[in-house]
Amino acid sequence: MNTTSEVTAATRRSIGFIGLGHMGGPMAANLVAAGYTVTGFDVVPAALEAAHAAGVVVAASAGEAATGADVVITMLPAGKHVFAAYDGDGPGGGLLAAAKPGSLFLECSTIAVEDARIAHEMVLATRHRGLDAPVSGGVVGAEAGSLTFMVGGSADDFADAAEIFEVMGKRIVHCGGPGAGQAAKVCNNMILGVSMIAVSEAFVLGEKLGLTHQALFDVAANASGQCWSLTANCPVPGPVPASPANRDYQPGFAGALMAKDLGLAVEALNATGVQASMGRAAEEIYRNFAQEGGSGTDFSAIINTIRAASD
Repeated sequence: MNTTSEVTAATRRSIGFIGLGHMGGPMAANLVAAGYTVTGFDVVPAALEAAHAAGVVVAASAGEAATGADVVITMLPAGKHVFAAYDGDGPGGGLLAAAKPGSLFLECSTIAVEDARIAHEMVLATRHRGLDAPVSGGVVGAEAGSLTFMVGGSADDFADAAEIFEVMGKRIVHCGGPGAGQAAKVCNNMILGVSMIAVSEAFVLGEKLGLTHQALFDVAANASGQCWSLTANCPVPGPVPASPANRDYQPGFAGALMAKDLGLAVEALNATGVQASMGRAAEEIYRNFAQEGGSGTDFSAIINTIRAASD
């Protein structure tokens, strides 16, 4: 939590925020609540309305949101959207052209590692500064200001951005140079996807063997099977009341996003030549899951696909 003196200092630093959806909207709202002046833009009118209600100054274009800003934050679906926002020639121009010299760009989208490195080069080429800083924690973390930021870029820029990250998150890790934040994100989410499939398969097996969900949870949560997919996002209702399984698998972290992130992981596997049979299998499973109706449900709903295939 910022002290009074920190909040006063924050008001002298303006922020342009591009992408005010389920993640970006709450992140921008937390910055406003901490005393920052935030000017935002999104292509979805409802997102702009919600941001305005939270105190964000609404701009007519991305370029307008970046004009005069000390810090520019992007939270967009994919690398191509980041490139278009940075270098676009639409109304208001691109962010790089609109921002004042030396602005700090915080690229918080989840994109390919190579795309993050290209975006960083674009920022430097236009005499700005930049960090790739994807997040973990989902919508709940964005709303609570408890996200984890995985950051790539220079140590000086990381230190300069620290007070901003600390408003939106509770754990901020400097992972290395440009692209390192995205590298950490794809590795982490490959673990997450594989572990959720394993946990779901174990619960379905337990059902077939006559175990109650609670009995299996009580054992695995306190033994070597313990993991976040079990103890925080348990795929069956009951043992973890806050898990999406208790809300008919409303996300949370949507199946479409897990499919996307595992696709980025496979892209990185192919680029590096790493042999990773579990990561590739998880990508195929979640790609099919998203294509067959699971895209809008929490990724833990994969248990229903496993259960249906086990009858």
